[in-house]
Amino acid sequence: DGTVVSWGNAEFGGDSSSVQHQLRNVVCLDASGSAFAATLQDRSVITWGDAEFGGDSHAVKHELLDVRQICPSRHAFAAILLDGSVVTWRSPDFGGDSSAVCHQLKGVLQIQPSLFAFAALLDDGS
Repeated sequence: DGTVVSWGNAEFGGDSSSVQHQLRNVVCLDASGSAFAATLQDRSVITWGDAEFGGDSHAVKHELLDVRQICPSRHAFAAILLDGSVVTWRSPDFGGDSSAVCHQLKGVLQIQPSLFAFAALLDDGS
């Protein structure tokens, strides 16, 4: 029915009680090293877990609309939006800050994470 149940170490995402009321109609669930990101049927995103690993997405919440796919690295998340743009959040040292390349992140087809970075395949083949 699209609900989520989490368990384990509460500091690392095992306790989703603070967002449980929002975790309805979940269509995809992704995890970084210690946080989770749930994509809902309306294409919005709910996060929880360790803030240092992307569990706190409040700074980009207004941008996390029309999400096509979430890609986690160990300490950060990248979201591909329906228009092919990208939103990233959390640790800048681990790919969570794409501001230096945001002008290039248009027409993104795929993002591949490593433990500490991201690479994007664009619709022009680059």
